[in-house]
Order: sequence, then structure tokens, then C-alpha cells
Amino acid sequence: MGRGNLSSAALPRSFFDRPSHEVAPDLLGRVLVHGSAVGPVAVRLTEVEAYGGPGEDPAAHTYRGKTPRNAVMFGPPGHLYVYFTYGMHFCANLVCLPDGFGSAVLLRAGEVVAGVEQARTRRSNRKPPADGEPLAAPKPVPDRDLARGPARLAVALGLLREHNGLDAIGEIAPGSAEGGPFAPDRRLTGVPHGSAALLAGCPVDESMIRSGPRTGVSTARDTPWRFWIDGDPTVSPYRAHVPRRRRAAATSVGEVPRS
Repeated sequence: MGRGNLSSAALPRSFFDRPSHEVAPDLLGRVLVHGSAVGPVAVRLTEVEAYGGPGEDPAAHTYRGKTPRNAVMFGPPGHLYVYFTYGMHFCANLVCLPDGFGSAVLLRAGEVVAGVEQARTRRSNRKPPADGEPLAAPKPVPDRDLARGPARLAVALGLLREHNGLDAIGEIAPGSAEGGPFAPDRRLTGVPHGSAALLAGCPVDESMIRSGPRTGVSTARDTPWRFWIDGDPTVSPYRAHVPRRRRAAATSVGEVPRS
């Protein structure tokens, strides 16, 4: 997909000590790794959305201030804010700005660059059949769709409610697998279970970055804080907000997208 060589150098916390709309385009081409008991998965970020702070961005979870649910967004930068939406999906964000400010970037899509089979297994999981029904074979998930959309990205990485607040400033052992740590058909090593790390990856040239309105946002809908890599097949399709009934538990940063 034209990603070139990916660096496994860890990014510092200061990378996130900036406004979210400045961090967001700089996240493109970076790699987020999450380790689990069954093996780590790494995703090269290709699409993100920035959300602002309290009182300034009505589409953000932080707009009305700090609550128990959004408290992670007001904590140190570089942590994961993971939330549940529409009663069915988890979505992941990376917190920006210093303690107390409340801002983040939603991770909308990416390319799985390591741990592909593990990501495919997670994405292929399906509900068990009803009594008497045959077990249908899972439909194969194309590589481009493994993390194409915020909910799919969270599933591919294995991010759940318990990972809300997980620190993404960490390191992996570089070159720890034959062919380098980002060989898709090999398992990463040096990524402890339950840890996460944002790696330098391969920053995207500014000429390849596009921006536009955020997906599915009902307020501040014209704010051009969605950023993506032009022409990358893993970028999700843009959808404008369409009013619909939701469960009481449903909410999102930016009214969450249907991935």
C-alpha cells in the first residue's frame, strides 16, 4: 500500500502535548501496537478525526466538561480513551494536550501491518447459530477491511472497555522478528500482554494528506478535522449525519460512524 519502511521507534509523550487538530494529521502513517495474550497486532493509521476541548467543540465528549465517563480525556496525553457506542461498538481515541484540558483524536481507519491473522480472527468472530441451525463458514475479510472504520479498528487491535486509560507511550523490541517487526505474516515480539505503543512508523508527506468534515457529526458538521491519506484503500467512506433512533447508552465522539 505504498507505506515504505516503518520505524519501530516509540514516539514521546510530548508528541501529544498539542491541540488535537495539530496532532491528528501527524498521526497518519504512525503505527499503534496493542499486545494481548494471543499475540500483538499493529495498525498503521490512515484516517483520524480531531475533537476539541470543553466549550469549544459541540461534537466532542468533553464539550460539557469532565464526567466519570470522559475522565481519561482530561488526563495525561498519550493515553487511550476507549468508549462504547450504539450498544454494540467500541471506538478508540488518543488523548491530547496536558492534564486537565480534555481533547482527543478518534482513530478511524488503518492498515494492519503485523498480526494480520490475529486481526482476521477477531474480525471473523460471529454469533453462534440458533438451535438446529448449521454453523455457517465465516466470510473472508479482505485485508483492506480489517481496520477500515473506527469499530473495526478497535476489534482488530483487541481494544475493549478495560483498555480505557491504557498508556500508549511505550516501546517494542525493534527487529525482533525475522524480516523486521512489521512483517504482516509474522508475530511481533517484545510487546507485553496488555501494553500499547505508538510508533514512529512512516510519516506521510503533506501533499498526500486530505482533510474534510468529520463523519456522521450532527453539530459542528463543517469543521474540517477529519484527516486521511489520499488514495489509501483502507480509508473509510465519508458519511454525513443521518438522524436515527439510538439506545440510551449510545453516544460517541462526533456521533460515531457506522464502520
